[in-house]
Amino acid sequence: MKHIDASYRDKVVLSNVSLSIYERDFIGIIGPNGGGKTTLLKIILGFLKPVRGKIAYTFDRSEIGYLPQGNQIDDRFPITVREVVASGLEKGLKIQKKFSAREKQRINEVLEKVGLTKLHRRPIGELSGGELQRTLLGRAIASSPRMLILDEPDTHVDNKFEMELYRLLRELNETMTILLVSHDLGTISPYIKSIACVNRSLHYHPSNEINEEQLKVYNCPIELITHGPVPHRVMKTHNP
Repeated sequence: MKHIDASYRDKVVLSNVSLSIYERDFIGIIGPNGGGKTTLLKIILGFLKPVRGKIAYTFDRSEIGYLPQGNQIDDRFPITVREVVASGLEKGLKIQKKFSAREKQRINEVLEKVGLTKLHRRPIGELSGGELQRTLLGRAIASSPRMLILDEPDTHVDNKFEMELYRLLRELNETMTILLVSHDLGTISPYIKSIACVNRSLHYHPSNEINEEQLKVYNCPIELITHGPVPHRVMKTHNP
């Protein structure tokens, strides 16, 4: 991506953004609400055309798996876990298609990888939040994409699933590039390889470690969270 500008009507959302993404990168994308993180993903996915700048791919854009923000699937729709995962092998939700033996094997492999083999016949309306996210992740990786993009995948899920998710993403990163949008830098930092701070502009940090002063320089106003034996956050000093 070189010198990308993006806007909605007259509002500029991204300005002069450049970023190179390499094979098996694992980039954590952070920044404030409204800073342009989701817009950046839409441009990479081809959902939004920039008003200025260029973007080039070294592979087909169809080789990108995508887990969007929130659950953009109607849980009242009469479809099973297996059918949702299987739809990742197709363009759209054509659940009547007959799959080849190789495709069936791939579906079974993905169900096992995301821990849903025992639930494969369950309607999605009967799933917990974590189980539904596993299902949608399975759909995103079913086609063995070259790149996986996730927009805040840990939203509305419990802590147990959150940790399982990041361990799975680390495993997936052995074979694919991952871009992950998150507000929780402390949680994702052990898993990512580099950081992109997005707040209209983009600042790339070639490490998974970043401090408060660097965030100020990058104009990226988010909280820093540290790890320890007792869950806690380190906040700014308060002087009464």
